[in-house]
Amino acid sequence: MGFDHIRLPIDEEQMWDEDGVRHQEAFELMEKCINWSIESDLRVIIDLHILRSHHFNHPEKPLWTDVAEQNKFYDFWRDLSAALNQFPNGKLAYELMNEAVADDPEAWNNLLANAVEAIRALEPERTIVIGSNRWQSVHTFDDLKIPEHDPNILLSFHFYEPFLLTHFHASWTGLKDYKGPVHYPGNILTREEYDNLPEELKPVAEKWIDREFTKEVILGMWRQPIEKAKTLGFPLYCGEFGIIKGPPESDRLNWYKDMIQLFDEQGIGYANWNYKSGSFGLIDEGGQRNEELIGILTP
Repeated sequence: MGFDHIRLPIDEEQMWDEDGVRHQEAFELMEKCINWSIESDLRVIIDLHILRSHHFNHPEKPLWTDVAEQNKFYDFWRDLSAALNQFPNGKLAYELMNEAVADDPEAWNNLLANAVEAIRALEPERTIVIGSNRWQSVHTFDDLKIPEHDPNILLSFHFYEPFLLTHFHASWTGLKDYKGPVHYPGNILTREEYDNLPEELKPVAEKWIDREFTKEVILGMWRQPIEKAKTLGFPLYCGEFGIIKGPPESDRLNWYKDMIQLFDEQGIGYANWNYKSGSFGLIDEGGQRNEELIGILTP
């Protein structure tokens, strides 16, 4: 397809039991996946995606209050490092955690500093991918603190705006029942369209009335991560972006075209979420390729 890397999510419960003991078969499969990727000239980012103590959409996240869970998190990375330090830095990077969601941004800053320290004691030069607090949002990068004097950092943000378009009718969101109009680029939902919605849909759609979204608007939303990366001298990466299947295909593809143009113009690396699924995928569950989307993502 023309891609150069894979962001590979792994979850705690897949890799370790509740006492932090490896599931050996899972580690073997992870290493095979990395080798398969390298053989196909694909680099890999290992993304510690979901912890038992932290799911980005769960209300209770013991990771931020339980020191034992924090220490377990550092131990996970020590264990991953022991298994993966055989791979060259140019082929494999570590993403500390997917979409940290802490009430206090300093809680995430402290956790990532300690995790980086744990990895650096074992691998001083491994590239470490770090995102901002609250779902790796572009709006929280000003609060992000990066360990000083460490050149081997890749800054990462996620981007799913406008949400009414990217998560149209998504079953796990407040938009699960929304099947009304949505447009891109331009005015995402006009006042007249809103007024004609069924009453039960208006509460979730109200915030989107007469809001303009264009390539230029999106670039403005990226100001914080772009400025942070330039100030610190780090490369910038969008580790997740995409639109669920469901909104008008022409609007969906227009958004992807603008995103790829912006990534190229700003020198930002990117990974589509995701590869194989019937919702965000480049191919569906049956292996059918979305050739038009693939062509946009790999111009």
